[in-house]
Amino acid sequence: MVILRHIPFLNAVLLHSISAFGGPQGHLGMMMKTFVEKRKDLTQQELLDYNAFCQLLPGASSTQILTLIGYKRGGLPLAILTLIIWILPAAIIMGALSFLVRYFDTKNIHNNIFRFIQPMAVGFLAFAAFRAFTIVVRNPIARVIMVFSMLITYMFFNNPVIFPIVIVVGGFASNLTEKRDEHREKIPPRRIKWWNLIIFFSLFILGGVLSEVSRKQEWPNRAPFNLFENLYRFGSIVFGGSDVLIPMMYEQYVVRPNTERVQRRNPNVIRIDRDDFLTGAGMVRAIPGPVFSIGAYTGGLAMRNMGVGYQVIGCIIGIVALFLPSALLVLFFYPVWHNLHKYSAVYRSLKGINAAIVGIMAASTIYLTRDLSLTGIVDGRPVSFLNVGVIAGTFLILTFTKWPAPVIAGLCLLLGWIF
Repeated sequence: MVILRHIPFLNAVLLHSISAFGGPQGHLGMMMKTFVEKRKDLTQQELLDYNAFCQLLPGASSTQILTLIGYKRGGLPLAILTLIIWILPAAIIMGALSFLVRYFDTKNIHNNIFRFIQPMAVGFLAFAAFRAFTIVVRNPIARVIMVFSMLITYMFFNNPVIFPIVIVVGGFASNLTEKRDEHREKIPPRRIKWWNLIIFFSLFILGGVLSEVSRKQEWPNRAPFNLFENLYRFGSIVFGGSDVLIPMMYEQYVVRPNTERVQRRNPNVIRIDRDDFLTGAGMVRAIPGPVFSIGAYTGGLAMRNMGVGYQVIGCIIGIVALFLPSALLVLFFYPVWHNLHKYSAVYRSLKGINAAIVGIMAASTIYLTRDLSLTGIVDGRPVSFLNVGVIAGTFLILTFTKWPAPVIAGLCLLLGWIF
């Protein structure tokens, strides 16, 4: 069977899925270490190209990048297996948490062991930004685009629309200023598979119709239809990843159900307890894998009162509804993106797009340090200085050693357990 020759790659994906801490900011650096430098599954330039492309799409960008790596190696079957292996561990953990959360004191959960995961993610992101800088930013125009992108992104970081805007502006600026057409190999065109887009829109429309009909006719078991419509819609329109997704879900399931208008018109709306939701939102950032796995947790809580069977179904719906739009969109648009590379204007734009991506990565690195204490003593312990040490240590280890990403993650967990 052809898939057997990809078992080493799938093993690497599994190891990545259980060690990729730090959210999407850290995932890119880990992918660069694992799939570029260690396994040679793709080049650094290809990874940056995938990253630039996925930033233009809604959905889970790190998941889309990993799906494309699988697609490059083995086509659609391997892309699907890669996607499943990547999301499954985190989905199982978060789904199980939806069953266990009722036994926790949700107001006093504290995860000291994860305290150095965020500084580790900053170190990974700094490494990825530095490596990308050495490859992409090689002329004055690229440096200007990078600095401009970094400043604008940092200033408007909380507005997710800024990411595609900066990328498009960077590409436009590069196309206007870069007049040379360097020699390029002939790019064989990829076939565009329209069924991906047909499935995407069909599910979007069908989910909306069934959800609305079940609400108006007050179907007794309408929660699965409402849940699928909500999460599929979120997965289809959210830019900015989990930083945008989690507030949207909080508004939908915690704030909105308690408004007077909804209580009057739709008393059976899905609602989730505030403390339960915030517990999951905190835990999903502390476990390895995609942050979009919070869909399993949210789906489980949304259908918890309907029995164990329905709660399991809710967990499954939560994962499928959130991740499916990302997969369908990236697999449809990637051949389009690939085929556009043959045009000179697009080729020139790629230089500016990649420079803008480096600026976004640099701004993200700086922005993420705002949430870290970098000086002083916390609770009588030198945690603040250790944050600086973890950031610098992660960067230096990635730059000058061949240590795999899981080892670094394990050391940071051990350090959190000690301190």
